[in-house]
Amino acid sequence: MGTHGMTLTAIVPTLNEEENILDCLDSLAWVERRVVFDCYSTDRTVELAEGAGAEVLQHPFEDFAQFHNAAMEQVGGDWIFFVDADERATPAVAEEIRTVVAQDGKEVLWWIPRHNYIFGRLTKGAGWYPDYQARLLRQGHVHWERPVHEIAVADGPEGTLENPLIHYNYDDVEDFRARQERYNRYDAQILFEEGVRPHAYTPYTQFARHFWWRFVVLGGLREGLHGLRLSLLTAIYEMKKYRRVAQMWRELER
Repeated sequence: MGTHGMTLTAIVPTLNEEENILDCLDSLAWVERRVVFDCYSTDRTVELAEGAGAEVLQHPFEDFAQFHNAAMEQVGGDWIFFVDADERATPAVAEEIRTVVAQDGKEVLWWIPRHNYIFGRLTKGAGWYPDYQARLLRQGHVHWERPVHEIAVADGPEGTLENPLIHYNYDDVEDFRARQERYNRYDAQILFEEGVRPHAYTPYTQFARHFWWRFVVLGGLREGLHGLRLSLLTAIYEMKKYRRVAQMWRELER
């Protein structure tokens, strides 16, 4: 993309993504430089990525923010487009990003919506759309904070793109549970370090609050039984999170 001399690099963070990496890289064929930033995969991710013509860099994983910051530092360039291996950039996304980079406006961070496919179904209710993600970043103006559910912090104006990335999210309920367990532990640790001390009833009130928020306020009911199941599952893990925090305090005070 060399308009105004600006370069664009797509970075795909990976760990054991052999099932996704080729389709992801294929959807990024329009980007002049594709970098797979890998945290020492033990499957064929690296081999497949190199075979597809992508550059591969490897770096140890400490937390999500650290990994993203390290990727930007090592890759360099003017604009960075982060894409997860289970995401696909459509031609509409490609055209919109080309336009943004060519215009070289004041924005240093662009948020991109996502179409989430959960259990194989496009899901827009229960808070799964527009699901904006900070993905197009001006190098030197954005950094990442927080170990999980990382957030991008920009020192300049931000914008929002219109066309969504395709995100092939949770494959099935077991996949959902496994990943939520990992996220749940991180989130509970953050609440604990912030000094949050749940009451005995807090996990249950959080379950009710979160279910109402997902199913009613965010429109999970429009998804029918699919939305009901997702709202219940996310509410259960909200309850588990506060139970974990309470357990941390009990262990500390023994």
